[in-house]
Amino acid sequence: MIHSLIFFGGGSSSYFLLIIIGIIGWLVQNRLKSKFEYYGKIRLKKGYTGAEVAQMMLADNGITDVKVISTPGYLTDHYHPVKKTVNLSEPVYNSNSVAAVAVAAHECGHAVQHARAYPWLKLRSALVPVVQFSSSLVTWILIAGILLIKTFPQLLLFGIILFAATTLFSFITLPVEYDASARAKKWLLEKGIVDTEESKGVADALKWAARTYVVAALSSLATLLYYLQIYNSRR
Repeated sequence: MIHSLIFFGGGSSSYFLLIIIGIIGWLVQNRLKSKFEYYGKIRLKKGYTGAEVAQMMLADNGITDVKVISTPGYLTDHYHPVKKTVNLSEPVYNSNSVAAVAVAAHECGHAVQHARAYPWLKLRSALVPVVQFSSSLVTWILIAGILLIKTFPQLLLFGIILFAATTLFSFITLPVEYDASARAKKWLLEKGIVDTEESKGVADALKWAARTYVVAALSSLATLLYYLQIYNSRR
């Protein structure tokens, strides 16, 4: 998706809004990092690692065709619906911290959504090819559209439509992420993987992770409004 802004004048109010959202996004990202560093130092009383928790949650939900694997990087954890793998970053896979089990259970929440045909996940998956196509072209179309706005405004409008697909995708992602976190928190507590105090840490870590998606969605919407203002002020 596009997270940068092409500025050629116009749309000043949306441009200002983007700056504000960008600052908020930076603050949220830093807060998320500090939260995961904090909860990454708190060891789970039952000692389960992220990998073990993931395997237990999948098994408990009757999911036998999804593998739990380790992937390089930090906060690179994700569920791959095509390969059917829960990919856990090395610090999460091997760690028995509160942060690790929160992330592992969250990613397994996506696997459960997939197995249960969760509607928002199905819609999000259906949009992936459209967003991939849009993302590969939209930057250049928007640049060309702004440069040719006086003679060929339809090109900018086409770019805006393509960008709108990425904005829609970012908003559809929100219920998918919040639902996965809700599944994770409920399962961890009900199965006794975490106690009441540890569950508060899980909820806090996942809350800040979810907020990064909220900021991303708002940023995409503000960018869309910015381009619409440029298009509407072409005369």
